[in-house]
Amino acid sequence: MADLRLMHVHAHPDDESSKGAASTARYVAEGVDVHVVTCTGGERGSILNPQFEHPGITENPELITEIRREEMNRAREILGVTQDWLGFVDSGWPEGDPKPPLPEGCFGLVPIEEAAEPLVRLIRSFKPQVLTTYDENGGYPHPDHIKCHEISVFAFEKAADPEWHPELGEPWQVSKLYYHLGWSWPRMTAIAEAMDRHGLENPYAERFKDWEHKPEDDARLTTRVECAEYFPVRDAALLAHATQIDPDGWFFAVPNEVQAEAWPTEDYQLVTSHVETSIPEDDLFAGLR
Repeated sequence: MADLRLMHVHAHPDDESSKGAASTARYVAEGVDVHVVTCTGGERGSILNPQFEHPGITENPELITEIRREEMNRAREILGVTQDWLGFVDSGWPEGDPKPPLPEGCFGLVPIEEAAEPLVRLIRSFKPQVLTTYDENGGYPHPDHIKCHEISVFAFEKAADPEWHPELGEPWQVSKLYYHLGWSWPRMTAIAEAMDRHGLENPYAERFKDWEHKPEDDARLTTRVECAEYFPVRDAALLAHATQIDPDGWFFAVPNEVQAEAWPTEDYQLVTSHVETSIPEDDLFAGLR
């Protein structure tokens, strides 16, 4: 399977570990070449782990950029992937009502064609058969996640166009485009029921109590990749991002054995396929093997 290549396009360092990391680890173990593209350096990210300590970070907040690169290096080694930075600057999470304008020069403000050029170069160089990214809502509406979606969809098309910036390399047609799907109503319900069976409190009850169930959203799930065996690898990669991930936080609130029982897959939506496949799928490379 060494000729199979998978590319994930993510907005920030740590996204590759919180979205699809167990299926990434599975494919790496199978011999698939997996490449992660990270659009920004996470420069405007806050320290979200109350247990994080680093000498000098209080006096020099700009150290966050260097620290997050070190964290990405560790996560990359744990997952067994290669990785490139697109080099754009984190837009931050705008707060307020109305929200303030995005900071000048940030990723969210870069025109799509300009932002997509380095991604097209990487696609034409790496030649993935499968590319994954976020849906049109960014998974959640962070401006960097939405821009990541936009440039990924644009680059998926333009990488195959011989007339679009030929200086970026020989054209390459990616065969399949997927969106990551994280929390879904069926998954949330299955985990809640499993926690109840084991006499455990559902840690997501408050978080999802006001979630409006839309059956049409359930229909987006086309592809479930079995990867429970690799949940521990996912967790280790997550913990490598020590500025962002609280080891006692909600990411780890459901025991892995309960997750494996309730929902042993990571899930995707097949958006475009240039090869023949049938839905539902259990493999991002369905139709390509």
